[in-house]
Amino acid sequence: MPHSAPISVTLDAIEHAMKVAGLWQTVPPSPEALASSQPFCCDTLTFEQWCQWILLPRLRALLDAGMPLPGNAAMAPMGEEMWRGRPECEPVLEQLRLLDNQLSGTPE
Repeated sequence: MPHSAPISVTLDAIEHAMKVAGLWQTVPPSPEALASSQPFCCDTLTFEQWCQWILLPRLRALLDAGMPLPGNAAMAPMGEEMWRGRPECEPVLEQLRLLDNQLSGTPE
């Protein structure tokens, strides 16, 4: 199981990078949008909304509860696809790559 302290730091870094890039929102999506069953809620949310309102809260809740974290992760490729041509998103992508590696147990 991945170590929780470094992952917690990475989650905070993702949030910070999203704020700097102007991707952070103050108004949450509707409960219906958050209830999507599609991967990344791609039918109801933008990727940044999914990161902010689904990914970060769920991983933080798992960490807080001492529950196992996902063992495989591939969020960065989705971000690379969705944010192609947006250099302001590169710091977020760097942190998502780090998170993917941490969750997958891959050396950084």
